[in-house]
Amino acid sequence: MKKIYVIHENSEWTVHLTRRLEELGLPYEEWFLDQGHVDLTAVPPEGIFYSRMSASSHTRDHRFAPEYTAAVIAWLERNGRTVFNGSRALQLEVSKVAQYLALNSHGIRTPKTIAAVGKEQIIQAAEKMGGESFITKHNRAGKGLGVQLFHSVEGLRQYVNSPAFEEPVDGVTLIQEYIKAPEPYITRCEFIGGRFFYAVQVDTSEGFELCPADACQIGDLFCPVGEEVPTKPKFQIVDGFADPIIEKYERFLADHQIKVAGIEFIRNEAGEIYTYDINTNTNYNSEAEAAAGKYGMLEVAKFLGRELEKL
Repeated sequence: MKKIYVIHENSEWTVHLTRRLEELGLPYEEWFLDQGHVDLTAVPPEGIFYSRMSASSHTRDHRFAPEYTAAVIAWLERNGRTVFNGSRALQLEVSKVAQYLALNSHGIRTPKTIAAVGKEQIIQAAEKMGGESFITKHNRAGKGLGVQLFHSVEGLRQYVNSPAFEEPVDGVTLIQEYIKAPEPYITRCEFIGGRFFYAVQVDTSEGFELCPADACQIGDLFCPVGEEVPTKPKFQIVDGFADPIIEKYERFLADHQIKVAGIEFIRNEAGEIYTYDINTNTNYNSEAEAAAGKYGMLEVAKFLGRELEKL
């Protein structure tokens, strides 16, 4: 029997989808690709495949899950199987450098960014930024890994040479210009089936803990943009959101064969949009969705169901 195969390495993030697949009576099977083997001469099963592999897999002791998934997806694609969020999506998921270069090639503005390997090179990169404030982040991250705000090169130097320094899993640290927003929030646009579904406003007044998954908790992040405790929910779906950036995002996703994604942007004080992250393993916040009456995983399940019917 043809099925929907869900590729992932985090059951906490996947159960919300499988519950919806069961609710709709759709046949599915989970492929938990932490480790395993794939016979390149074998024939894959019939069905459609949806990858939810995450850049943050190494934080759950699944260090080589993306590499193994890349091999499995290459095998599936070589055998003509339909893979949603396949090879190209995975390449972008695990590299912000690749994301920014791809976004720029589509005329989508990103913050000025310098990639560096080595502690002294990180400091030299910060000196080249020329601004008073800048952010560091990991190239292969997820969950806001390595995101810190610095107001001086000296502050960065102290951090880099301290025991608190976080070495990125791929060794690449990004130094990025700090985009100061007039209000402490960012916007995350969700796309399902390659089409815009909704935008969610994320309060950043307590730092950039931006993963919308209910199970996603991050400690020790320091990127404050205000000291007041927020009186509104951290995640709020924006009613009737519309902006020309949506059309650019949809074209970008189509060109890179990405069907499900969350794209995050921030506006500066002049109202200009800077796009800084693409999440091809996107999650949704249950409280925000319940308040708005819109449900991302339900729409993903429906999309997968329609694609399975096409077979």
